[in-house]
Amino acid sequence: MNAIRARVRAALLAAGRGVVLSIAILAGSITLFVWTVLSLAFIPLGIGLVTTPYVLELVRKHANRRRLLAVTWSDIRIPVPYRPFPKDLRTGFTGQVERTRLILKDPATWRDIRWLLVDMTAGYVVSILAGALLLYPVEGFVLAAGLWRVFTDDRYWYAFVPVDSQATGLAAAALGVVLFATGVLVSERLLRLHFVIARSVLAPTHEQELARRIDRLTETRHEAVDTAASELRRIERDLHDGAQARLVAMGMNLGTVEALIEKDPAQAKKLLAMARESSAEALTELRDLVRGIHPPVLAERGLGDAVRALALRLPFASQVRVELSGRADAAIESAAYFAVSETLTNTAKHSGADRVWVDIHHADAMLRVSVTDNGRGGAAVGSGSGLSGIERRLGTFDGIMAVSSPAGGPTMVTMEIPCELS
Repeated sequence: MNAIRARVRAALLAAGRGVVLSIAILAGSITLFVWTVLSLAFIPLGIGLVTTPYVLELVRKHANRRRLLAVTWSDIRIPVPYRPFPKDLRTGFTGQVERTRLILKDPATWRDIRWLLVDMTAGYVVSILAGALLLYPVEGFVLAAGLWRVFTDDRYWYAFVPVDSQATGLAAAALGVVLFATGVLVSERLLRLHFVIARSVLAPTHEQELARRIDRLTETRHEAVDTAASELRRIERDLHDGAQARLVAMGMNLGTVEALIEKDPAQAKKLLAMARESSAEALTELRDLVRGIHPPVLAERGLGDAVRALALRLPFASQVRVELSGRADAAIESAAYFAVSETLTNTAKHSGADRVWVDIHHADAMLRVSVTDNGRGGAAVGSGSGLSGIERRLGTFDGIMAVSSPAGGPTMVTMEIPCELS
């Protein structure tokens, strides 16, 4: 009985999600497809050169929202294959023309447009069917309960059943039971089929995916080298300005102590106390420096406990859920740890949240981490933002990041890194 109830609840949830998707298609996909066609048609007139990048940016956000729903609702991963714009892209009309040219040269742009067309046809049919199979039977039950009396003078058709009497009303209810049972069996599969259709159109071909990954790995390799060099300079600066300066001062104090130990024991004792304090402060700074390079708790106890330790230091309530059957490579654990650390730091500084949820699990050779907060939202990946740094850090390991942060919240940052656990 519990299994049946769980199955019905899952089917009802899938039906509700199917209705949400159908509304999103009517309000989003159809509108954006019309805007896109008009904007492209107006390019020869010059108007489209201005409007096309903005319209296609909305299309990409719409597609990325569907990607996020695919992985959260049906665990279907759809790659995000968009080519980044050059950092030195000019402003003004000339820059807008160049932006239009670059976005139209991106194969992902044309896949998005094809997806809008498929989404408003096959995608809509599948999503609305997932909801209708569990909602339409309600009408049959209502007809059998007495609503059939309204149609005694004018026959009413419920599917293929003509309803004009109690007997035909009961027939409508029987058909409703069959439809409901069918919905319980197939609604989840229909919802998944919707995202499979989306993936078949939005995902790049194998050759395109390989070319994109090569370009991405080449870019992230250069960024990793620059980041490593910057990190080395930071470590050198911290050592020079912190622990090294304290150790030099401590050595000078000990030299003075050596000269004063017989002439002025009291002053020598005071300098020894200062040297002891300097050594303790230098040790603290060295420990902080090591923790910034590779936290001991991460090396000793793994990613889950290290993230739990991070969450305990947050100024608001947190919940960490970890489902890992082993440990990833040290480099991947370190990248995931610092990505979560920077995400939580951004949350504490900018979100205004009073609660955060962290979920870490491994499935299908992929380490998945999601950080969700109940703050004000509005987070975005952009030049100079902390999220851009996280994306670059993950890109070194062929990882990806998706951000959902509508105005008013909540914000959900999802990170994935391909890896195996040992």
